[in-house]
Amino acid sequence: MPRIKVGDEVVVLSGKDKGKVGKVIEKIPREGKVVVEGVNITKRHIRARRRGQESGIVERETPIPACKVMLVCPRCGKRTRVGVKISVIDQGEKEKLRICKKCGEVID
Repeated sequence: MPRIKVGDEVVVLSGKDKGKVGKVIEKIPREGKVVVEGVNITKRHIRARRRGQESGIVERETPIPACKVMLVCPRCGKRTRVGVKISVIDQGEKEKLRICKKCGEVID
């Protein structure tokens, strides 16, 4: 879960939307879920709350488990696992970098 960030491009591994690619819109770490653009779309019936507001059916993305998605590397374009590399900046200050396990390039 910490290896996928908002704005990352991911591919869905299983379920009704298997193979679809989209960007992560939102992370829900407590539940271990992510919301992906264009994936797991459900229809919600909305009632008009105020005068002048329309009621109707709205389609929106719902969360899916984070274990069901895999990051797409921006460099090589393949779905990949994410590794973490610790680099020393200066005077003992450390920084975590996400790396692609296939091509070895830094993702961020």
